Amino acid sequence: MDYRIERDSMGEMRVPADRYWGAQTQRSYQNFRIGGELMPREITHAFGILKKAAAIANHRVRPDRMDDRRLAAISAACDEVISGALNDHFPLVVWQTGSGTQSNMNANEVIANRGNEIAGEKLLHPNDHVNMSQSSNDTFPTAMHIAAVIAIEDSLMPEARRFIDTLKRLEAENAGVVKSGRTHLQDATPIAFSQEISGWRGMVEKPLEMLEAALPQLKQLALGGTAVGTGLNAPAGFDAEVARAVSELTGKAFVTAPNKFHALTAKDELVFAHGAMKALAANMMKIANDVRWLASGPRCGLGEIRIPENEPGSSIMPGKVNPTQCEAMTMVAVQVIANDVAVGMAASQGNFELNVFMPVLIYNFLQSARLLADGIRSFNDNCVRGITADREKMAHNLHNSLMLVTALNPYIGYDNAAKTAKLAFAENISLKEACVKLGFLTPERFDEVFHPEQMI
Repeated sequence: MDYRIERDSMGEMRVPADRYWGAQTQRSYQNFRIGGELMPREITHAFGILKKAAAIANHRVRPDRMDDRRLAAISAACDEVISGALNDHFPLVVWQTGSGTQSNMNANEVIANRGNEIAGEKLLHPNDHVNMSQSSNDTFPTAMHIAAVIAIEDSLMPEARRFIDTLKRLEAENAGVVKSGRTHLQDATPIAFSQEISGWRGMVEKPLEMLEAALPQLKQLALGGTAVGTGLNAPAGFDAEVARAVSELTGKAFVTAPNKFHALTAKDELVFAHGAMKALAANMMKIANDVRWLASGPRCGLGEIRIPENEPGSSIMPGKVNPTQCEAMTMVAVQVIANDVAVGMAASQGNFELNVFMPVLIYNFLQSARLLADGIRSFNDNCVRGITADREKMAHNLHNSLMLVTALNPYIGYDNAAKTAKLAFAENISLKEACVKLGFLTPERFDEVFHPEQMI
């Protein structure tokens, strides 16, 4: 492999000749051979956005130092970072310094070297120009917020809304279909299948409302706080200008954080937003479990709905088909719920003016957003969209449910209704037969008051 020599404040480093990163990235690459979890690409791309925005802001507030040529070179290089064209030049793992300093320098070095190549001359220094008016301590939190907002607004929310649309269609298709309700895995009073589906819909809509409530806080950016929140070496107005530039580049309404000391040391906005994702994951676990219970069988389970048959379910049992999309969705939910522990723990750490668990926090946060978006899409497209109700089985189960006896409470009282249900179960007879046998109602009166379909 061919190498070139790069220099930083600590001396010289050999860097692969075909890579744009510099000495500081190389040091981190060599010193942190831990795991294989790369810094999320969402963070890499967010750095492209914020570095371009910082150059634009510097050009506005200190054009003497960020002239037109340097702005053009940085912007061109950042566009390639944002597009993913330079992903291979960001090799660092999550397990590095807790402030993300090395990933910030990775961005600075790649943008400087690629920008100089584009300009055809050495215009840019990683620290003096690409990192102008910034510190790793305010850029990494800013990248976290940019990446989090994009992941939620552009990936997770659209998939959740598509899923809601599917549930709305299923509600309309199953209007008037009455089935047995169930609580504690035991028979309960009747419910319309459309009502049951509406419960699922609400379990997606509510967490989306929570995510919406989290977004304004995530759209506050730490950039401009520099090292400890004081804004040292950042010119007046830079923070507001850089937030305006980020907004222009993303089409999202970012603002500068009003308290930079809080923005550097606390990560509560991310904890709050991830809590909403955990709520969604918990509800998706419930929905997926409901679907696979209702589809259980095909002959020895509930069998009240049918789901798409996507692949063979067994290497030994011919013809077996399993609820694989439900299983995938529930595994995603387990991972997201587990990630919430890491996010909360990471947010509680770091001393004084800086949180130093930021890489692991955002790694877990973005994994949750990515898994939920992908998992909901797959569950929706490959399972829920194809759900059909077995109306005959629903009607059979409904009319065999002993809990229909609840309809008799106003006429024979709770205790007598309980006696009726117990006799029907013990002698394997109908509720009508039991009620008449016990002398509580005549057959004619029973038929007058007993209408399961009206119990919803």
